[in-house]
Amino acid sequence: MTLSRRRALRSAAVLALAPGLAPGLARAQAYPSKPVRLIVPYSAGGGADTTARLIVPKLQEALGQTIIVENKPGAGGMIGDEIVAKAVPDGHTLLIGAFAHAVNPSLFPKMPFRMPEDFAPVSLLVTVPELMVITPSHPAKTVAELVALAKAQPGKLSYASSGNGSAQHLAAELFKMRTGTDIQHVPYKGGALAVADVAAGHVPFYFGNMSAALPQARGGRVRALAVTSAARSPAAPEVPTLAETGVPNCEISEWNALIAPAGTPPAVIARLHTEIARIMRMEEIKARFADLGADAIGSTPAELAVFLRAEMMKWAEVVKAANIKVE
Repeated sequence: MTLSRRRALRSAAVLALAPGLAPGLARAQAYPSKPVRLIVPYSAGGGADTTARLIVPKLQEALGQTIIVENKPGAGGMIGDEIVAKAVPDGHTLLIGAFAHAVNPSLFPKMPFRMPEDFAPVSLLVTVPELMVITPSHPAKTVAELVALAKAQPGKLSYASSGNGSAQHLAAELFKMRTGTDIQHVPYKGGALAVADVAAGHVPFYFGNMSAALPQARGGRVRALAVTSAARSPAAPEVPTLAETGVPNCEISEWNALIAPAGTPPAVIARLHTEIARIMRMEEIKARFADLGADAIGSTPAELAVFLRAEMMKWAEVVKAANIKVE
């Protein structure tokens, strides 16, 4: 009897002794049996799309199957979310979830799916802090000076955002809550327009996604005041955290996560998580995300579940306190 034959017989014996284990193993070994759709609920070129396209080549190689990235923008990400929520839960339709995935339940009383019940967490992929930037010529040179100015002139200072309900909008509202300031919101249709007006001095400051705002700060168009992460960002170690400037409990990060439809077999979830965790530990992947100001994570499904519930609760509080409405 050959060595390979003896191994095959031993494997068969193990499965025979553990029949409850066999179906799950079979599904994991057979998965994926066809191309996988990876739904990105935003336009091409954005943060979620960039995350997807950075990990897809490695994940394709690991799974031995084609992964098709499909951009399905609209309705604050809910169009893409709905596609995945209602997909066959076999692991062949997956979602790149983003910040709005956890915020939308607070902004929209009626949604075409349930959060988080219609989804199965796989892994938190990356987190990206916001960078607080100000017009270079503004008299406030620090966060403390900006807060003092806002308190001396209630309602006179303003901040820009990329739109109602955006991460930038919520970051500024959380900042207002933590500092007890009255600062007016000036929403724009996109971050590029917002940061352009901050650079021009039309609106004093802005919380921008690190990957988009940092190049503007390095180019001198705006001046960086603080980052919204718990620790300083390796991408800009010279910039203090908000906590270091005297504003505690004001952490916010945009993020991307791999999410499947609820009911996806645990064996498939485990297979996906194992491969994703390995990919996110690769030095080349970590370095590429670091260049974008992002931290590669690769959490467990359980850790992502806890993270998502915490995000939903946190931003529900801010949306309610700030009375944020999205039309």
